[in-house]
Amino acid sequence: RLPVPDSVLNMFKEQEEEVVDDSSKHGGRVRNFPHERGNWATYVYIPYEVQEDFLELLDLLVSHARTYTSSLTAMEEFHVSLSQSVVLRYHWINPFVQSLKERLASFDRFFCLADQVKVYTNQNKTRTFIGLEVSAGHFQLLELVSEVDKVMEEFNLPTFYKARHHASLLDPSFHISLAWCVGDLTGRLEGQCLRELQDIVDRFEDSAHLLRIQWEQIRCKSGNKYFSFPLR
Repeated sequence: RLPVPDSVLNMFKEQEEEVVDDSSKHGGRVRNFPHERGNWATYVYIPYEVQEDFLELLDLLVSHARTYTSSLTAMEEFHVSLSQSVVLRYHWINPFVQSLKERLASFDRFFCLADQVKVYTNQNKTRTFIGLEVSAGHFQLLELVSEVDKVMEEFNLPTFYKARHHASLLDPSFHISLAWCVGDLTGRLEGQCLRELQDIVDRFEDSAHLLRIQWEQIRCKSGNKYFSFPLR
């Protein structure tokens, strides 16, 4: 795997982070596309820096959901996706990231409320997720996705709307994934389980304040590199 050239890394003041890919951590998850040398799996997202209270709520939710599906694994990092995972060729990384930087430069920080428990599957139904859906701040997220989609189109890559929401192109469900398991287990987690999980969120002390999130930056992960775009 080739390193990202210094010319790309120096375009950003933010510190780059190295992450070594360890297949043993994938826990049976299935790749959406085969790994090939020179192909960089890339996606754009907004990171959520969690507080201790959030981890307490997460523990309550995952522990309860495991009474319905014991194979659930809690997420270790939290974010709202602004793209699906796409494949970039190595020589596209520099112009792709530069284009993102230009399109996202004018966006201000904003708040979201993520307080609705929902069950999701990935496109090919190989994984099921429990997440917190965004119920306020949806419009700003749509605006961000619109700009990210324009970058995708420049590089002839799948856009977020068309790829994930055939039926309702203008209404994606933005969410923070909390836990996942292999396979399509929506049948076990929806209904009674989902109602009980929502009740845990609603009763959690100060949950309205805890789940009101201010977004500070947008990130792009390409291979093992992270690029950061601060919101104004």
